[in-house]
Amino acid sequence: MASSLFYAFLAFMVVMYFTPGPNNIMLLASGLTYGFRRTIPHIAGIVLGFAFMVAAVGLGLGTVFLAYPILQTILKYAGAAYLIYLAAVIAMSGPAKTEGDKSRGPMTFWGAAMFQWINAKGWVIVIGTITAYAAIAQFPFNIAIQTLVSLIVGVVSTVVWALFGTALRPVLTSERLVRAFNILMALLLLASLYPVFMDA
Repeated sequence: MASSLFYAFLAFMVVMYFTPGPNNIMLLASGLTYGFRRTIPHIAGIVLGFAFMVAAVGLGLGTVFLAYPILQTILKYAGAAYLIYLAAVIAMSGPAKTEGDKSRGPMTFWGAAMFQWINAKGWVIVIGTITAYAAIAQFPFNIAIQTLVSLIVGVVSTVVWALFGTALRPVLTSERLVRAFNILMALLLLASLYPVFMDA
């Protein structure tokens, strides 16, 4: 029972991590605009920030959100506002001028880590993880397993998406093409808000 549930949980995590969402869309755009090396802090922030979120909610923080549902609403609208802002930033960005250009850059480690707490898709993954797959082991070992799986799958997924964006750099060589691609990514980022509000 526990082993089959673990494999079901693993499949759930792979599907949720690799399918397009705000994190993956931003990594794709960042890989194209800034390259893989400059996107590494963004990757680390997503992976470690989300794993911490899984652990924190699993170890009891989730009860706070059950006790105060207004917090979920606040996070929902704060996340939407921030995603709109990020979409605007991505849409207006062109290619980075040089590797040494510090006038602007990809999302920082702390920015990416904190974003997980207002990421609607992230909350879907966390709630599904903590509720549907709690029986994979005895508490607190189940939370440790879920956090470890989140770290491993998260590293693979974020690296793949960032590398995919980086691989597009030789193809999208003109500033015009990069801007067009970034506008498309911004629109996809805005589209990711639809599932959040369709039940509102």
